[in-house]
Amino acid sequence: RLTLAHLEELSSSDKLEDKLIEPNIATGYKIVRDKIASDFTADEREEFKAKLARTCLYRIKVPEKTDLNHYFEIMNTRGEQLEQHEVLKAWLMEPLSGTDSAEFAHIWDACSDMSCYVQMRFDVPTRETLFSWWFDQFPSAESIHSADWESDNGENELGIRAIVSGKRQENEDFGIDSDEPGRFESIIDFRFFLLHVLKVFVRIKGIESSDDRPLVANLLDDKKLKTAFERVVNDGLWDGQPVNKRRFSIEFVECLLQTRFLFDKCIIKREFQGDDLDGKWSLKTLGRGHKKSVWYANTKFKRSKYQRLAGVEQTNKAVLMLQSCLRVSYTSPKVMHWITDLLCKLMENPELAGSEAFLSEVEECARNGVRGFVQAGDYSLGTNTPHIVLNYLDYLLWTRDRQRYDDFVFEFRTSVEHWYPQNPSDDTFVKWDEVDRFGNLCLVQRTVNSRFSNLNPAAKKATFQQMIAKGSLKLREMARLTNGVDDWKNGACQHHEEEMLNLLREACHQGTLPHSLSEPGAPRAFRALHASARPQPG
Repeated sequence: RLTLAHLEELSSSDKLEDKLIEPNIATGYKIVRDKIASDFTADEREEFKAKLARTCLYRIKVPEKTDLNHYFEIMNTRGEQLEQHEVLKAWLMEPLSGTDSAEFAHIWDACSDMSCYVQMRFDVPTRETLFSWWFDQFPSAESIHSADWESDNGENELGIRAIVSGKRQENEDFGIDSDEPGRFESIIDFRFFLLHVLKVFVRIKGIESSDDRPLVANLLDDKKLKTAFERVVNDGLWDGQPVNKRRFSIEFVECLLQTRFLFDKCIIKREFQGDDLDGKWSLKTLGRGHKKSVWYANTKFKRSKYQRLAGVEQTNKAVLMLQSCLRVSYTSPKVMHWITDLLCKLMENPELAGSEAFLSEVEECARNGVRGFVQAGDYSLGTNTPHIVLNYLDYLLWTRDRQRYDDFVFEFRTSVEHWYPQNPSDDTFVKWDEVDRFGNLCLVQRTVNSRFSNLNPAAKKATFQQMIAKGSLKLREMARLTNGVDDWKNGACQHHEEEMLNLLREACHQGTLPHSLSEPGAPRAFRALHASARPQPG
């Protein structure tokens, strides 16, 4: 610190006899100073200064318990490739300077850490300015502009200026729980979050394409992160004019912070506490208590300020269940368009983040993935049945009887199982031509699929009672209705199918099916009739 504070004295004298300085830094500084003085002309020195003004410094935290000697050996021999979002950050900061540059850098760095709530990545004064004293208010453009970005040092970190001045940030007011690091895990990483925010930004700002090509690709491709931003900046029209990059960078980073706040509050995470290694779905908001401690509580989606707490908790649970349903259905982050849709709704109306109406928006996201299946009328897709259809059906069964299915949790059940097997294991029962029909299907984990083998429904029910009790709700329903092989094939399956399809159709506002669908073979015969009278979307 003292060495940095006396750099100016080092430039005029080689002697700092009474100063406690770091000799390596001082020696390095003198070598560079003397080299520039002897080998550079005046014009070259000015050119060098101009380049320094455009130089970006990156501070990269290494994980705890990293072998530092090995790390620096790698850095010195082959370097470390910058991640795409780091390159993108430098590109977006090119037209910025002064306070704009400081604002951009602080917000970007805070949002890039997806392992905690974004409020905790700012020092306390900045946090109060952005999110109110309670740390739980939406950061308006006015609050973002009024923050003192030149002095913010992030999460209790010291910048060069603070080091030189000898200032220390008090730690007592951070109030962050000791188990905060690693407690929460985002369902997407920062690269994909940036792509979601870009799509949100383009939509809410009304930026249009200057040619016939879509301005933003439908697929969320993290390998084309910088390309996606370049396409918007270079080929977009904003208020009828080419996009101004400086304006884009300033307004985008503000949108980034606002969207991240809403994401933390309204999009599920995985939460790990104590010895829980598997984690659980969590939908919480961060706030500050009267004693300046930080707390986490279930996000409240209220109908009104007078709504009873029990109703608020039920709404939170429903939103959590629906989002976890979507998460396990769309396992690749490249197709999680439901996140974009919800963030757009929230950015268009931030009050949704505390309103019961948000549940309707999440329900619509789920129905969008189911409606096409319901309208098509082909209910014998077997293993090609979309996972969102079966998962959403489990959600509907859960809402129909929450008390009965209070233990149900959406998990990554990624294999479609035939309750009546495709290939019977012995000669005690025969093949069935209609095994692919919807009533005979459910989602199970891959390990369960292998254990179920090719047993008949009655044998599965008797052999795997505990597994079924923890399985999908449709699987539990099928087991409940099974009394024997012939009973399932000749009546129970059809009855179950009609009931389940009607649940889906009613949820998608498509009306109920004709009773004739319950007859054996009806799905194939019904297909042409249904297609001719198919309701139009919307």
